[in-house]
Amino acid sequence: MLNRKRNERNHTNHETSLIARGTVIRGDLRFSGTLHLDGRIEGTVLGEGDDAMFTLSEHGQVHGEIRVPQAVINGHVTGDVYVTVRLELAPQARIDGDLRYHTLEMAAGAQVNGRISRQAEEAQRELPAPDIELDEAMPA
Repeated sequence: MLNRKRNERNHTNHETSLIARGTVIRGDLRFSGTLHLDGRIEGTVLGEGDDAMFTLSEHGQVHGEIRVPQAVINGHVTGDVYVTVRLELAPQARIDGDLRYHTLEMAAGAQVNGRISRQAEEAQRELPAPDIELDEAMPA
C-alpha cells in the first residue's frame, strides 16, 4: 500500500541529496528539493519551499526537530515533527516527541510516543462587502 502511493507522487523538484549511513551531522540542516537520510542528524531539519521532501530510512536517525512540507519516516526521531502537507509513517518509524501534521498515512508497526495533532486548514477569507452609499446605488 505504501509503495504503490509513493510511486504515484509527482515531485516537481528533482534535486536530491543523500546523507549516507555512518555519517553524523551535528548542527541544523536546511534543504530544498529532496533529502534522503540514512545517517544521523543532531539538530533541526528544515525543508525550504513547498515541494521540499524529507525521507528518513530505517537506518536514519534525527535527534532534534523536523519542520518540512512532506516527509516519509521509517527511522527514529527524537524530537518534535511538524509536517505541513503530507506525512507517511512507514512500519519501522518511531517518533519520540510531539507530531503535528496536515495529512497522515500511518502503517502498522509505526510508533509515536507523544502528542499527535492535526493542523487545521487555514480558513478561507471572505472579501468585505463593498461600501455603497445610498446615493451611489445603481438602478436595477
